[in-house]
Amino acid sequence: MSIWLLTLPILVLVAGGATVLMRRRPRAGIVTIIGANLAVIAAAVVVLVSAPSASAAAPVAAATTEAAASGSNGSALIAAAIAVVGSSIGAAIAVAYTGSAALAAMSERPEMFGRAMVVVGLAEGIAIYGLIIAIILIGKA
Repeated sequence: MSIWLLTLPILVLVAGGATVLMRRRPRAGIVTIIGANLAVIAAAVVVLVSAPSASAAAPVAAATTEAAASGSNGSALIAAAIAVVGSSIGAAIAVAYTGSAALAAMSERPEMFGRAMVVVGLAEGIAIYGLIIAIILIGKA
């Protein structure tokens, strides 16, 4: 699992680079996106092929069945999903209202830019708090 977390920044950089390429040279951006997708598919195939055999996976399957029977892991994952979804929806609503008010204020007084962006940033923080709670819940699962 940690290998996927280590490759996540690389995938984010590739996606950012593809976005920049899509703006400057659309064909090169599409080739980059296709290459990144093929790399992810190749990594998934390597993980699938290198998965342990059925006899070696028996203890893991027994532990998974025991954890599923208790229901604690599933409940923690559902709670994490609810935390992320709820905070994201709340942040979206907050940014919608504060963003439109900030734009209206800045159209009349451009020097209000800094104060308006602080308020919008605080509204975006709600989603980050939900993500932190989800990470804590998954860590305890």
